[in-house]
Amino acid sequence: FYDSRKIAIIPMGFCYPGKAASGDNPPRPECAPRWHEKLDAHLPDIALTLLIGHHAQAYYLDDRRKATLGDTVKAWKEYLPLGYLPLAHPSPRNQPWLVKNPWFEEELVLDLRNVIQSLKL
Repeated sequence: FYDSRKIAIIPMGFCYPGKAASGDNPPRPECAPRWHEKLDAHLPDIALTLLIGHHAQAYYLDDRRKATLGDTVKAWKEYLPLGYLPLAHPSPRNQPWLVKNPWFEEELVLDLRNVIQSLKL
């Protein structure tokens, strides 16, 4: 994840959306449609896109996502053929979710390592 010639980290929004009652506000709705397609044009060989959190999954998976973030993440293997891997956001607010879903670290994170190694970056 540290070689900028091989890995890009692109947020859903490109500005801080401000503080909400619990955490930050969601990304501004105009940001992703305005910038993601333009950035993707400069990154022609994207082998895998990690969709970290609800907003990324909603934008990229649209109606292909499951009823909940947890269900979408649990079905991660379904999205690999599309070049996507949905993940829970690693924020402190999601610690209870991680505790309730030990399969995430026990299975998905281990498999993610293998998926990334198979890309031969």
